[in-house]
Amino acid sequence: MSYWPETVVLVTGAAGFIGSHLVTRLRALGAQVHAVSRRPQQARHGETWHVASLSDADATTRLFRSVRPTLLFHLAGEVTGSRGDEVLRATLDSNVIGGVNVLAAAHERGIKTVFTGSIEEPRPGNGQAPPSSAYAMSKWAATGYAQLYHRLWDLPVTVLRPSMVYGPAQPDTTKLVPYVTLCLLRGQHPRLTKATKLADWIYVDDVVDAFVLAGETDKAIGHALDIGTGVKTPAHEVVERIYRITGTSTRPEFGAAPDRPHDITQVGDIAPAADRLGWRPVTKLDDGLRRTVDWYASQECHKESHA
Repeated sequence: MSYWPETVVLVTGAAGFIGSHLVTRLRALGAQVHAVSRRPQQARHGETWHVASLSDADATTRLFRSVRPTLLFHLAGEVTGSRGDEVLRATLDSNVIGGVNVLAAAHERGIKTVFTGSIEEPRPGNGQAPPSSAYAMSKWAATGYAQLYHRLWDLPVTVLRPSMVYGPAQPDTTKLVPYVTLCLLRGQHPRLTKATKLADWIYVDDVVDAFVLAGETDKAIGHALDIGTGVKTPAHEVVERIYRITGTSTRPEFGAAPDRPHDITQVGDIAPAADRLGWRPVTKLDDGLRRTVDWYASQECHKESHA
């Protein structure tokens, strides 16, 4: 605990799903948090906000020279599951060019860095399966550059690769858990695929735990670690659990929407994270989903009371 009050932390992508939860946790630990977003934000926990486009190398350098952080959490990026080529340029600019700009700025000052990869990258845990989307390709390239900066220029960087993260306050409500939850809370019928995809579902607080531990320890520097549960759960089972938790009497109707092509099973190999970080997930799927449903239900009640 004594580590954090002396630490000036820069969090990129701080308005995003994991980033916003991480900012909340770091402020609770007493860290001096500087948060970065592409758009202006309101401080909620005493953090200092900065607006910057990290794909602009000069702007990124100015940001780092102004903040002078001792620790960087890089979570900014273009996240999309699209299989179309229309997202290629955006993922390249944000995830690769932006990632390299951040690494270069961190290297200039020798800043310890926790870099965000993706479970969809080719890695030992998936048999080095090739990227199935422009997003996965861009994250793989960015991770490669992070490892290059460590290998050639001694940047103290750790890469964490979260699996399928869910939990309260997920900004993209088209994702499965918030989408189904909100539909059911509003009395609507979600339009679902066959939902046969197997994925490794992990609660956002467990992911934040891993990031905090990676910031505290040097044992994971130079390593890329999967952050998941190690358990494969089909999407239809997640949907069915949400139906039970919300007390919905009808049954989900699968197959109304087309399945996404080229999906492959992605499950984390969490033994290296346990070894290097002393980290293991603690939230069971039912507990995490119940907390998530409760949060969205409270938000819906709040809206109704102010309508």
